[in-house]
Amino acid sequence: MRIFFDNCTSPVLAEVLNAYVRTEGGAARHVRDMTDYDFRHDTPDIDWIERLHQDRPADWIVLTSDLRISRNKANRAAWLRCGLKGFVLASGFQKTPTNQVASTLLWRWPEMENFIRSAAPGSLFELPVKRSSGFKALTV
Repeated sequence: MRIFFDNCTSPVLAEVLNAYVRTEGGAARHVRDMTDYDFRHDTPDIDWIERLHQDRPADWIVLTSDLRISRNKANRAAWLRCGLKGFVLASGFQKTPTNQVASTLLWRWPEMENFIRSAAPGSLFELPVKRSSGFKALTV
């Protein structure tokens, strides 16, 4: 399983989660660090969505803080067409220190990974701040 963090998330989150998932053969990468995909810090959403689709979309889980994926008409259409799956960090994470966000991701990762495996292509879910809360399906 590969995890993609877009530019609306901290690269630190990708590094922390990568340290954990690589022991299981996975990888977590931030868009800024994916020069092998020709991504830069300002790569438009639609570009990385379509590029990940070309690279076996079933292998990718997207993590973002950007609800525009589900609200912008072009991004939404690309997301559905490309069949990616992912999580949007709840708005409460915006004021949460990075170390606490990383802690939540590590704490919940096994649950998130198992949950997303059974989700339909094109699914997007909110990751709540409260660790005991379930994932909320978002309309794409």
